[in-house]
Amino acid sequence: MDWDEYAHWGKKIADWSAEYHKGLRDQPVRAQTAYGEIAAQLPKAPPEGGEQMEAIMADFEDIVMPGITHWQHPRFFAYFNSNAAAPSMLAELLVTTIAAQCMLWQTSPAATEVEGVMIEWLRQAMGLQAGYTGVIQDSASSATLSAVLTMRERALGYTGNQDGLNGKGNLRIYCSEQVHSSIDRACWVAGIGQANLVKIAGTCKRFSMAADALQAAIDADRAAGHTPAGIIAITGGTGIGACDDLGAILRVAQAEDLYTHLDAAWAGAAMIVPEFQQDFWADVNGYDSIVFNPHKWLGANFDCSVQFLRDAQPQLNTLKIEPEYLKTTGETVVNYSEWTIPLGRRFRALKLWFLIRSYGLEGLRTRIRNHVLWAGELCDALRGLDGFEIVTEPILSLFSFRCPGDDDMQQRLVDAINDDGRIYITQGAFDGRKIIRFTVGQFDTTRDDVMMAHSVIKEVWETLS
Repeated sequence: MDWDEYAHWGKKIADWSAEYHKGLRDQPVRAQTAYGEIAAQLPKAPPEGGEQMEAIMADFEDIVMPGITHWQHPRFFAYFNSNAAAPSMLAELLVTTIAAQCMLWQTSPAATEVEGVMIEWLRQAMGLQAGYTGVIQDSASSATLSAVLTMRERALGYTGNQDGLNGKGNLRIYCSEQVHSSIDRACWVAGIGQANLVKIAGTCKRFSMAADALQAAIDADRAAGHTPAGIIAITGGTGIGACDDLGAILRVAQAEDLYTHLDAAWAGAAMIVPEFQQDFWADVNGYDSIVFNPHKWLGANFDCSVQFLRDAQPQLNTLKIEPEYLKTTGETVVNYSEWTIPLGRRFRALKLWFLIRSYGLEGLRTRIRNHVLWAGELCDALRGLDGFEIVTEPILSLFSFRCPGDDDMQQRLVDAINDDGRIYITQGAFDGRKIIRFTVGQFDTTRDDVMMAHSVIKEVWETLS
């Protein structure tokens, strides 16, 4: 393909993309194909000669698209949306075109410097105190792993990377029982182990882990000869939106000299809204590491996760490695690859720059406020359905409910709704029972899209009961 042909197909694909987004409401949200159906249509061996783009695009539409679940569908109410606002998509096209590997300042100075400014913009927007810096990661999982590794190294006097973990005893990490599974996985990968991840029951307001129970667990571990290493708190947990009491947890951490990480992967985006800062975020300053995903609720297309750091040095002490071929001579610069696990880095900051400039903070705030409002309206409407139970009240735009019947019936309803195709939801678990999760967060959803879910749930339930 030459560049003239590239331009031709670039225009055609841009037109296709716009029509795709405009027509999403007419599509079933979840892919309706059976397992293996897509693979069965692909050749068993690669072609020896090149093929024309007409044929490739035709197969893309006929084979690939039926197997796509439409994450940008305005009635995608499952998981947390991985959004893709149009300005962010355009920025991503430019990033793909430039195709820079932005591992060091010198390998693309603009990428490093725009990233630093975007971190500062978001720090201001989210009400974090001056002095926080940060880095853009691929996902919250990577940021959490970076924080857990930092906890490990800090607790070991930064000897683990050099000496290994043998003979160093049991390091303990503390968190709420409502944390995402990425916290468990980070403890696996960091060599801390599942048995040393201590989960504290969420019994307080918004299912926060109890500070006194946290303190008791730390005291018991010290008495048993273990080494407490860090605490992971949450704002907006994946299951039910659980939020820890940030101030109470931070006071325990500071008294015990423990490194803290706050997982706000989903709900962090809502902290650009002043009233949500006051309600959920008042005691956030002081956490050593904080992560949120602009690729969820803020509209940046995947992948784009921001990790704020109160002091970057502990993470640099943990992750920085500088062979001669990566050194920058002549001036002191920031090399963000030293802040993260991967060496290679994409120019993720550009889509944040395009996004924030295109909508402004107030435009983004309006969307988030609407999603919270509409989720509350839908929750109240479902509350009125005969026999339905609201299990967890809305925390921001996430709530959970149950239909009449046992756990099997909850799954039957979820499966029937998703097979119907008009909306997409997921099941979860809370307090020993299966629940049905509902979250509002797709960038272009409307109140009509959200309230349509009431009709779909009622209609599908009536066919099952």
